[in-house]
Amino acid sequence: MALNEQVDNYCERVGPDFWSEPVNAITNAAFLVAAIVAFFLWRRKTPDDWPAFVLIGVVFVIGVGSFLFHTFATRWAALADILPIAIFIHVYLFFALKRFLAVTWWLALLIVVGFFLATPFVAQVIAPLVGSSAGYVPALLAIFVVGALFRRQNSRLGAQVLITGIVFALSLTFRMLDEPICNQFALGTHFLWHILNSIVLFGLLRVLILHRAR
Repeated sequence: MALNEQVDNYCERVGPDFWSEPVNAITNAAFLVAAIVAFFLWRRKTPDDWPAFVLIGVVFVIGVGSFLFHTFATRWAALADILPIAIFIHVYLFFALKRFLAVTWWLALLIVVGFFLATPFVAQVIAPLVGSSAGYVPALLAIFVVGALFRRQNSRLGAQVLITGIVFALSLTFRMLDEPICNQFALGTHFLWHILNSIVLFGLLRVLILHRAR
């Protein structure tokens, strides 16, 4: 696999040029805004919470990596897009289990490893239904499971996790619609995935920070 090989995965892209996906590229600024707003919340509420600070940094990197992918559109840029997202999902899950559900660190780590190993198999099974978005469905399910269990201990913050899951489900829907509606809407809908996902990531960071700030 040549890392410099170009890919064309989204409706908006019409050629190999850097700005062939202007809206998809520019809307990655939403991730940077989410990270910056979360940083100020973190600094005000829990400036000693380094796991949250690291996750805020990962969200910023997600915005940069996704921008690279929607401009260069190469396989190396795809890795810059995918890897920070995967890091956020698994690190956040670990701390959500440990903090929200009071799971011991070793059991939380075991669950995260199991989640990591199971995700490709789950994605393969449901890929005929949701296409390339299949890899995100386990993360969606994890949000709802953790949110439902967390709500028993903290109804307010647990409900916010569930609401975040609903936003993520809507975001995933727009990601899936990008190709099917391309002939009717040339811009596509992937840019809405960026905007809504920035809300999702900020929402998850906000719950992590506010829970620690209690």
